[in-house]
Amino acid sequence: MIETQTETYSKTYLYIAVFFSGMTTLAVELSASRLLGNVFGTSNLVWANVIGLMLLYLTVGYFLGGWLADRSPHPTTLYRIIIWGAFLCALIPLVSNRVLFAASQAVMNIQAGVVVGAFISVIALFAVPITLLGTVSPFAIRLAVTDVQSAGKISGRIYAISTLGSILGTFLPVLVLIPLLGTTQTFLAFSGMLFVVGCIGLWQSQPRAVLQSLWMPGVIALIFVFTGQFRARAALDDDFTVLYEGESAYNYIQVQEHTPTGYRFLFLNEGQGIHSQWHPDIITYDRTWSYFLTAPYFNAPSYAPEQVKSVAVVGLAAGTIPRQHIEIYGNINIDGIEIDPEITQVGADYFQMNTLEMPQLNVIVGDGRYELNQSENRYDVVALDAYRPPYIPWHLTTVEFFEEIQQRLTPDGVVAINVGRTPGDRRLVNAMTSTLSAVYPSVHTMDVPNTFNTILVATQQPTSADNLALNTAQIDGAQYPLLVDMLEKGSSNIVPTVADGPVFTDDKAPVELLVDSIVLNFLFSGDADSLR
Repeated sequence: MIETQTETYSKTYLYIAVFFSGMTTLAVELSASRLLGNVFGTSNLVWANVIGLMLLYLTVGYFLGGWLADRSPHPTTLYRIIIWGAFLCALIPLVSNRVLFAASQAVMNIQAGVVVGAFISVIALFAVPITLLGTVSPFAIRLAVTDVQSAGKISGRIYAISTLGSILGTFLPVLVLIPLLGTTQTFLAFSGMLFVVGCIGLWQSQPRAVLQSLWMPGVIALIFVFTGQFRARAALDDDFTVLYEGESAYNYIQVQEHTPTGYRFLFLNEGQGIHSQWHPDIITYDRTWSYFLTAPYFNAPSYAPEQVKSVAVVGLAAGTIPRQHIEIYGNINIDGIEIDPEITQVGADYFQMNTLEMPQLNVIVGDGRYELNQSENRYDVVALDAYRPPYIPWHLTTVEFFEEIQQRLTPDGVVAINVGRTPGDRRLVNAMTSTLSAVYPSVHTMDVPNTFNTILVATQQPTSADNLALNTAQIDGAQYPLLVDMLEKGSSNIVPTVADGPVFTDDKAPVELLVDSIVLNFLFSGDADSLR
């Protein structure tokens, strides 16, 4: 069959439409995880729902696309589907933002039913647009095949082009658009591109039909103006002011200030935990970070403050832990490792984590495990504050990782980690104790009062928990008042060390499975109600 010039051009444009459709599908999926991750986290449970349901919607789309193509094999039908798919994709963040806002407040108030309902509601918003995008490839194959003998070649070409688009849709939002524009505008950018592609295709076949679709951008613009950008967390109350909020490649970041007192707080994602705190005149806040100060004093007496010369902090955030160590030890060398460069910038801008105020701190942007392995330094303390359920990087929980840390410690060096728990479930704490005990001869446990946090301290040498009190008694309280205060609090909050549960390894570390179980048990067991 001899194709006319118009038919050749139409088939070429068909390939363009398939490319942009594949790109938008993956971009929406990646952006969906970010949209949901701001509130519900990025655990395997969330990812499984996002990926599994997207695949379900695409499966329905493939069947529907083949059925529609056989009944209405016209380009106008395909491009109308593309236009509607683009429009509905653009609606997702605008419609869901209020639902997500309510969910973020429910997380803070531990309202399990609202949280689960909001998750189901938001994920359901993707059903229609993703199903429509799933119809594009089978529909395009039906239009492009004009000769049965070329059906295989054209089918392969269309799926290859769609996959190429999907590759771009995988990297472009995560690496470029979300950090630059934010999640909502990333949705709008990809939807806008697909909408233009659909309109051009429809114009080729039926120019007047395009005019019938021009109301869609107007509706999106109006909703965007009146609903505004999604804010994952409002100010805590009228006494708090939001100083900064933005999205990085890794986190939704927010800084709030308590106006009457001047305290500043760093929140990430759903805002359930405080990741850093700062005040111009106050150093310690009776929170978890101060308990890291106790770690080296589990060594055998007499262990003196002068022996602490080098510290590494994995999970630097905005620098609360280094600031407290600098206040006590003065000219100490600290390597602070933080994977998110936007957080370190926020730390510099709002928490005085800069070379002028903290010249002892060497900020390293990168993955904690990789950067520790690249370091040639030896540390008296390695403080690991990178665990916060449900955000636990599994590769920082394994025997192999703690063996690597051991190679970076001085002979009396210690590793201290902050582990989450609930009032009735210590399984993660016990499993991490088991894992540490596979590498270090002694592990000690402190529960931080009024929190869901436990500090585990593992020592290079065999040690006793009594050492903490013995060392405290020999330190000059007049010279080190903040240190002695924290050592006394640490001693009073020592609890029995229990090594129970799996030992995590690089080959098998079911951390997220364990954390998901802990979180769900907490929400539905009644423990959450006791906190209200």
